[in-house]
Amino acid sequence: MTTREAYLILNALPHVGSVTLRRLLERFPGPKEILCAQERDLRQVQGVGPEIVKSIREWENLFDLEAESAKLEQHSARVIMPDDPEYPVLLKEIYDPPVILYARGTLKPESRTNLSVVGSRKTSSYGTETARKLSYQLAGLGFSVVSGLARGIDSAAHTGAMQAKGHTVAILGCGVDVVYPPENQRLYDQILKGGGAILSEFPLGTTPTRQTFPMRNRVVSGMSMGTLVVEAGQQSGAMITANFANEQGRQVFAVPGRVDSALSRGCHRLIKDGAKLVEDVDDILNEFENLFSFQRTGFAENGELAPALEVPLTEEQKRIFDVFLDEEMEIDQITARSGLAPAVVSAGLFMLEMKKLVKQLPGKKFLRRNDALREPPERVI
Repeated sequence: MTTREAYLILNALPHVGSVTLRRLLERFPGPKEILCAQERDLRQVQGVGPEIVKSIREWENLFDLEAESAKLEQHSARVIMPDDPEYPVLLKEIYDPPVILYARGTLKPESRTNLSVVGSRKTSSYGTETARKLSYQLAGLGFSVVSGLARGIDSAAHTGAMQAKGHTVAILGCGVDVVYPPENQRLYDQILKGGGAILSEFPLGTTPTRQTFPMRNRVVSGMSMGTLVVEAGQQSGAMITANFANEQGRQVFAVPGRVDSALSRGCHRLIKDGAKLVEDVDDILNEFENLFSFQRTGFAENGELAPALEVPLTEEQKRIFDVFLDEEMEIDQITARSGLAPAVVSAGLFMLEMKKLVKQLPGKKFLRRNDALREPPERVI
């Protein structure tokens, strides 16, 4: 038996939670030794009673290791252990990190650029569009957008990140081979196809319950440096995620909404309790400016050095950006100077505006933002 297989077994056993298992690992050299331990040695660990001892001692009657290994291969899934380089760094820092993670797809090597975007399942068009837009901008700037693949805001967050050709991670309250809600099958497939990741701490085949969703929420906040709540009622799962983020010492952001909307009450309560009010992506970037390099080619309006963010652009977007000087320009001028078709220029300007490189003025005029780089971005997608 390998260490990875021993972790698989222990993670699936009834009554053996992540906190108990960590206490066991403090007492024994590793997971294999726990499975071979005598009852008297197991009982010396705090919180280990008869039920846990019985689960560990009789694991072969409770878990089919061969069948689980075959299912992992069938679903192109893998198991990430705490010591693996793939295990998210920030997730290790919370009180009760998952013992293992089941994973499909690709995780970014640096998890300190993860940011969670969450909200209600039942949402307004304002909430959906705001979540999509902010996630698009965050992913375009290099953040990995983390959410829960739920209906509403979660789905909009994943979608926005993928529209920016960025990275997104879906944390499930079920096994990674179970799609919930079922109507998100296409979104699930798009995340994997687009280079994102699907994660869960639950064994394959696990179906969602009222208990698994809060457990999922602590992982959503735990693997991110901040949690953005876009739209949420006061009793929603998004509020549970925000509470976890506060307990974990992570930054909480909230988007304000209409004062008479029940869907905004959760966000307004968070803001009253100290969450950072978010009107646009700059409100988030300002909290994490230490993540970005500074160089003299970027200046803010007050003359101070401004962050030089690596913003991925297509060939057409870079070509449009190159025509801007320090003056406002009409769309016809931009079209003539770039040599591109009007429809391409219109779409490109919209994307440059989303990426905070240009801004639109009244009268369909455009101006390069003062805090955009003086030199055009070099990274092309």
